[in-house]
This record gives sequence, structure tokens and C-alpha cells, in this order.
Amino acid sequence: MVLLFIVVGLVTAFGLTGHGLSLLGRGALRRTGDGAWFRTLAALLGGAAMAVYTWGMIIVALTALSAEDGGAGSSPLIPCRIPAEEERVQHVVDYRIDYIPLRFVCETNGHGDYATDDVPGYINPAALTLALAAGSCAGAAALGTERRARAAQKPRE
Repeated sequence: MVLLFIVVGLVTAFGLTGHGLSLLGRGALRRTGDGAWFRTLAALLGGAAMAVYTWGMIIVALTALSAEDGGAGSSPLIPCRIPAEEERVQHVVDYRIDYIPLRFVCETNGHGDYATDDVPGYINPAALTLALAAGSCAGAAALGTERRARAAQKPRE
């Protein structure tokens, strides 16, 4: 499932970034009244948000791959060996991946679950901030389009 999300994230990130760059290349920004700035910015910010989140997904996938690595010395799970959690580490039975917020969680038998620090601390806040900014720009572009459509329908006296 993680690999599917990585592929979809990469395709979306490249698609949105390509769309934003194509808007820049077409000179759409010279037309200031039609919301081109907001559409372009929304596409570029959306592409950046997907790129950051996909980077986090790649890190989580590599962590899960490390957890699945069997053999001598693989118990407790390698990613779950956190120095501050020595008591819990001995009771780790499995792991899970939380997608929102993105993190790798070690599940224990009766000692509470805990998240590892494998996902860098900037991933979730950066992805959220970029996604909210992209949504705001897309909303502003939609409002501008709606206002222009209403102004065009209004009869002139």
C-alpha cells in the first residue's frame, strides 16, 4: 500500500509542478485580472506539498523495509530500538504506519504504542502548510472566476 501511495504522490507532484510551470511558460501571469497568479501558485504549492509528503512516505517505506528484515538480531524490530524507550522496546509485537500525521508507530503488548523519530520533524508541518496554502490559492482563483462570471452576466445600464 505504501508503494502505491509513493507512486501516486510522485505522479501528482510532477503533474502539479508541470502544470504550474506550463502556466508560467505560457505567460498567463501577464493577465493580472483572471486569477492566473492564484492558479499558478496553487499548482506549484500543491506540487511542493505532494513532494514533501511523498519524501516522508519514502522514508516510512524504508523504515518498514528495515522492520521486515528478519534474521539474527531482528527482535525487537530494528526501527523500534529507541534509547529512551528501553522498557517498551522489549514488548514490541508489531508496527503500523499512520498516514495522517505521517509516522512509523511501534505497537507493544500492554505498554502503549510509540512513534519512532524516523520521519523528520519538518515533514508533517511542511506538507500541511503547503497544502493549506495551495488550497487557499485555489479558493481565491475560484472566487475570482465566480466574480468575473457574475459581472459578465450583470446587464449594463
